[in-house]
Amino acid sequence: MFELNVVSNTPLTPLKDMDEVALIFLQQVGYLPKGYDPKTSARNVEDSVPYLMFTECFLRNMNRVWLVEEMSVKFDTTKPTIYRHLNKLKGMDILEEVDVDRDGKRKKGYRIRYGDLKKAWSFTEANVEMAMQSYRQTVEHMQRLVEE
Repeated sequence: MFELNVVSNTPLTPLKDMDEVALIFLQQVGYLPKGYDPKTSARNVEDSVPYLMFTECFLRNMNRVWLVEEMSVKFDTTKPTIYRHLNKLKGMDILEEVDVDRDGKRKKGYRIRYGDLKKAWSFTEANVEMAMQSYRQTVEHMQRLVEE
C-alpha cells in the first residue's frame, strides 16, 4: 500500500547540512512524525532507529543491500522494529527488495531503488499522481451525485 504525507512546503535547497535536510524531509513525508519521541534510549530523533536506518543504511550507502538481521545488529534493536520502519519506506515506494546469497542461503535485502534516490523518488511521484487522479474521479463522482 502506498502511503505518503503531502504538505505544502518550501524546498530545502538553502540548507547545506544533509542531516538537517533529511530530518525535515522525513518529517514532511510522514516517515518521522513531528515531535517524534523515541521509546528507546535514543536521546533525540537523530539517534532513533528510523532516522539512522534511513540515513546511515539507505541514504549514505544507496548501492548496498541491507539484510534485516544486519540492521537489527547495527542498531541493537529487534527485527520487528526494523520491519516496521522498512514497511514505512516500502510504502513510499523508494526501497527495492533484492535477493542476496549470504552464507550459502538466499535472503531478502533492501536498498534504495536503483541505488539512486532521484530515480526512486520518481516512483513515489508516479504513485502520488495516480492517487490524485483517483481523488479527482471520486470528487467528480460526488459532484454528479449531488447534482442528481
